[in-house]
Amino acid sequence: VSTSHLQLAAFALGTVGWILCTVSMGIVEWRVWHIDNTTIISSGIAWVGIWKVCFISYLHVSPGYKEQFCHKFSGYDSSIPHEIYAAQGLLLIAMFMGLLGLTATIFALRNICMGITHKTLITRFFLVGGCFYVFAGLCVLIPVSWNFYSVTHNQSIAFPPSSYMPSSPAAQEAGAAIPIGIVAVILLLLSGTFSLSYRLPVTANTIPK
Repeated sequence: VSTSHLQLAAFALGTVGWILCTVSMGIVEWRVWHIDNTTIISSGIAWVGIWKVCFISYLHVSPGYKEQFCHKFSGYDSSIPHEIYAAQGLLLIAMFMGLLGLTATIFALRNICMGITHKTLITRFFLVGGCFYVFAGLCVLIPVSWNFYSVTHNQSIAFPPSSYMPSSPAAQEAGAAIPIGIVAVILLLLSGTFSLSYRLPVTANTIPK
């Protein structure tokens, strides 16, 4: 067990990274749009996620009441940019790969803690877990970088009329999902590096006199 401190850290970091990956996929604040026309978007702010777009409206749902209106993206919304659909698929893959990495790491650590000296099996499971962590981190990195690029270049989106969204904002900024995704990438890559660095201790052969 004393030789696997980095791998214990890999499990802890991988767990947190996997949770953050799941959180970033679920929240809607990927892009924050500032809207000049507040006729329907009463707060002047809309949140664009990878599954839906939401805003606060006083008129659309119930006049005089503060309600959140959300329009969910579907496969029929051909106007939605590629980086949003890519984020959907890649983050689902990252969540699945991260879960596989955690499973492989748990199995290897279990063998070490129980004193099972199957060296090849332990090393292979750490290797497989590390590869899953790295692959999951890269799957998160691509949509996070792509969407951040779109935000910094103030790219527009041709939303369908049913979303009540303009095609371009007055300004936009990165939402909370992007820094959460960046932290998830760092933790998953670190976890993968620690898992891949595992080396079994070399035992010296002693010849009894």
